[in-house]
Amino acid sequence: MSLPWLRTRSIRARLTLVAVAIALLILIPVGVGGNLITRRLVIDNIFEASQNVASQVSAQIRTGLVPSPIPIRDGISYVQVVAPGGRVIESSNPARDLPPVTAVWPAPDNRIIRFTSCMLPDKNCVYGVGIRATTDPNSEVVYAAREAPSFLTTRSLALAIAVQVALLTALVGWLAWRITGRALHPVEDITNELAEITARDLTRRVPVPAGDDEIARLARTANATLGRMQRAVEQQRQFAADASHELRTPIAGIRAQLESGRLHVEDMPEAIEAALRDTDRLEAICTDLLFLARVGSAEANVKERVDLAGLVGARLKPSSERMPRKLRLEPGVVVEAIEPQLARAFGELLDNADRHAASEVTVSLAADGDEAVLTVQNDGEGIPEADRERIFERFTRLDTARSRMRGGTGLGLAIAREVVEAHLGTVTVEPVPNGVSFVMRLPLAGPPPPEDR
Repeated sequence: MSLPWLRTRSIRARLTLVAVAIALLILIPVGVGGNLITRRLVIDNIFEASQNVASQVSAQIRTGLVPSPIPIRDGISYVQVVAPGGRVIESSNPARDLPPVTAVWPAPDNRIIRFTSCMLPDKNCVYGVGIRATTDPNSEVVYAAREAPSFLTTRSLALAIAVQVALLTALVGWLAWRITGRALHPVEDITNELAEITARDLTRRVPVPAGDDEIARLARTANATLGRMQRAVEQQRQFAADASHELRTPIAGIRAQLESGRLHVEDMPEAIEAALRDTDRLEAICTDLLFLARVGSAEANVKERVDLAGLVGARLKPSSERMPRKLRLEPGVVVEAIEPQLARAFGELLDNADRHAASEVTVSLAADGDEAVLTVQNDGEGIPEADRERIFERFTRLDTARSRMRGGTGLGLAIAREVVEAHLGTVTVEPVPNGVSFVMRLPLAGPPPPEDR
């Protein structure tokens, strides 16, 4: 059953209400049962004591030694010996001059009876036992009874139990409120801290409570998320600064060439040619930035089975501007990928190798366990260990002037890494004796579905 009013409460209030409800579900039956059991025990004790007294007086009747008045024993104040016809022969002092405490007469075959009577002059009720003194049909009957305690004839016991149930329920509610408040206090601290954190200051972290419970893990997860956000924002800011710098250079070049052509008309063809080169560079940077923005996005790019040997072969077109290639391609190495993106990533590694090789480029492909390993190696200068990760950052060049002169945008290796990581793979730089090797690792595709075999 849906309770909209409950869903709008805080977790603390809901837990407290649940605790109170559970307490009521337990305490109410316990209270009702306690009331019934208490009443039953008290009445049974009265009946037992009354039967003991009546049995003693019956024995005295049979011996002819009935004291007068009959003494009070075990709190049984009303004791009467009644002859057939209802005449009281002997009694205890409280029962003297009173009519029989009950009109119930035990039958000859039912020597002992229990009764409840409210026939006293003050309308008080009594609980008692009647015993035939002998087996003679005309035997006297001994009645022994005690006035009922007030809580048996009024609602005082039920009221007292109800008050106790209410107090215990209130105590449970108070304890639940305090305990849940203390347990959820770290959550409140986390909430307050997160509310004050903005994109301008992601260095702050939420407090982590001691221990290893769910709240502590939540705080650590929140801090890890904030750390990733901080790094992402810092990278975004750095990227924006680098992009603006990279774009400013060709734009400034275009402006300078156009102003030069305006001042020197005879140099206009050269100025236009130079401006077009800067425009080409500007277009290349924008194209690469747009490609990076689309990598890993939710666009309609469906992965398919790609034969890496075929993909590599399609990219290795002969050209006079490219270095000689040495190929070691293992056939049948298949991955699941977005083919245009993967071809672009391999092309960037190949272009990078062509720009930096001294005499040749080696491309090798093999399956290694459950991975496809594609290696692009050049025999140019090595890369210092400190720079082997930095070169995959956007707009990073180890030789800025020479990279620009060779046509690089500074985004090629960043494109390669982001594409491969979007395909759950890795790209790393590994040193080799003569040159440098870029190693691309991708998960191998599983067996094709039956309809494709």
